[in-house]
This record gives sequence, structure tokens and C-alpha cells, in this order.
Amino acid sequence: MSDYEDLLDYRRRVAEMYAQVRASRLDQPARCAQFRQARDDVFRHHPQSALTDAQKARFQRLSYYPYDPSLRLAVPLDPMTEAGILDVPLREEGLLQLRRIGKVRFSIGGRPLELTVFWVLGYAGGLFLPLRDATSRTMTFPGGRYLLDTIKGADLGKEGGRLVLDFNYAYNPSCAYHPQWDCPLAPLENVMPVEIQAGEQRYPDAEG
Repeated sequence: MSDYEDLLDYRRRVAEMYAQVRASRLDQPARCAQFRQARDDVFRHHPQSALTDAQKARFQRLSYYPYDPSLRLAVPLDPMTEAGILDVPLREEGLLQLRRIGKVRFSIGGRPLELTVFWVLGYAGGLFLPLRDATSRTMTFPGGRYLLDTIKGADLGKEGGRLVLDFNYAYNPSCAYHPQWDCPLAPLENVMPVEIQAGEQRYPDAEG
């Protein structure tokens, strides 16, 4: 297949993984375990994996925190009246523009928190939720992680009209594995002063 066909197949695989999570009748920890196993398989074998061939040859598994059911939330998306646009310069793709479309507000460990939810501007667009928390100092990627990126199929859906935020699915951007990738990272407004001990941890075999 061509590189573009490989990329299309990769995005289909990712979208199918999230669709299986949404449709599954397994309990939440079992759904997450199944998802993580599928993600390991994509990283190990797929031509569009974020890993280089050398990294794939050494690959064992991605590192995750144990599933924490308390970090699966369904929250309303509160619209922002004065949205504004965040400009993110990327090395090869130029300027990425993210429109602030709302806030999600929740509590973790009794501490009230909020995150800005973005819409990627451009043809079709998509919902995007990057974040960074205090684990980035030691256990997770310093640039933060992604929770939702609907352009790439990373979408946990809604429950009762509310957006599902399951931090157990927080995952690293591609640049966490190798500097050949250029990724939009979590802006200051989405840096949380708490540890979110859930989701993917720092990749031990990262290059660069």
C-alpha cells in the first residue's frame, strides 16, 4: 500500500478501537484492557506506528497506570461566550488553529478543576482535548497527553448528553516516542496542578 493508504488504514484501526470501547458490554476495566492490547498491536506492527523500525524491534508494551474507575467522568460541555483562537505553530504543517469552544468542569480528589475543549479549524475539523498534569514531572510525557482527538477517531462518546472523559484513556502524542513527529502540546490553560494517575505513562524507549 502507499503511505496514504497506510495512514487511512491506521486511522480506521484507531477509530474501530474506540468504537469497540463505546459499544462493548464488558465492564469498564475489561474494555480498557482490551483497548490497550489492541493499541499495543498497532504500535508493534502497523507501518504508521509512531515508533521507528528500530523501536518496533525492541517493543514490549506501552506502560499504563492501573485502571481507576473514579477517573471516568461524564460532564457537560459549557460553551464559551468569548471563545478565541489558539495558534499552534508546527514545524512542517505550519500554523494549526484551535478554537476554544467550551469548558469541562469536574473535581478530582475533592479539588475543582477545568479544561478547555478545542475545535480544530480547517476542513471538517474535530474536537481536541490536550492536557498536562503534575505526573508529567516524573511519570508521564513532559509535554502532556491527549484525551480526545476526534479527527483521529479518539472519541469516547457521550452519556446522557454529557461528554465522557475517561482519564484511563489519556495517551501520549506521537512526539513522545520520537522527535521526527511534531505535535500540538497542552497549552497553559490545560495544565492541571494535580496528579492524574491514569492512562499512558512515559515511554521508556523514547528517542531524541
